[in-house]
Amino acid sequence: MTLNSILVILQKIIDISFVWMIIYFVLKNVKNNVKMILLFKGVLVILIVKILSDTLNLTTIGLLLEYVIMWGPLALIIIFQPEIRSILEHIGRKQLLGRHKVLTLDEREKLVYEVMSAVDYLRKSRVGALIVIERDISLNEYISRSKPIYGDISSELLISIFFPRNPLHDGGVIIQGNKITSAGAVFPISINSKISKKLGTRHRAAIGISEESDAIAIVVSEETGKISIAVGGNLNYNLSLDDARMILVEELKPKKEVLLDDEFEDDREEDNNEGA
Repeated sequence: MTLNSILVILQKIIDISFVWMIIYFVLKNVKNNVKMILLFKGVLVILIVKILSDTLNLTTIGLLLEYVIMWGPLALIIIFQPEIRSILEHIGRKQLLGRHKVLTLDEREKLVYEVMSAVDYLRKSRVGALIVIERDISLNEYISRSKPIYGDISSELLISIFFPRNPLHDGGVIIQGNKITSAGAVFPISINSKISKKLGTRHRAAIGISEESDAIAIVVSEETGKISIAVGGNLNYNLSLDDARMILVEELKPKKEVLLDDEFEDDREEDNNEGA
């Protein structure tokens, strides 16, 4: 085997790998977009019908499908321009280095405690709320259109934001790291036809932002006081306080636990004591 043949094989492997990476990335980013899923299904149906028409020699339908395939991409770009732009914006918001701030264990515990304390008060008082916690995908697009706060997380601040007479109570709160970044944020409403018609705007907005990003969206119903959490386009509805807390703790865990120096020292001291 010559050097040229080895280089040709490597080029083909790299070429195929890039194609599969692009396909994987596209499918991963559009899996929660209802319109794009319907688009892919429609294209798949057209291709199947085209194959059948060629196999069965169906001249008329085959000719029509050729025109569809020829001009279809241009028509799809025009018709689905908002969805394509949304996907490109979604890719642009993707953070390669993860969260703005990786929370320590103490910071995560404080975040969960303060948020759930506020949620408990709000549900008992039947005050509606929408709290969105940013993770790997940036929410700066929505932060820029909302009221900046950038305050330390506290249940009192969250409760005061959603107080009925507060001008910002109708929008959502965005949390980045261990800070309440903004309030009065407006999120996209999910258009998923499978969502129950009984759900209101807050729940649909929670599902919508969880479809477009990996954020955690916590909802308190104004009418019923029920707690719900939307993650990855799925809504966990009518949760108990303990169940909501467990979901929040689990979702806030970092992908890889970081071993801090002081924790390493503690573990080493314990090992030395046990050895003694």
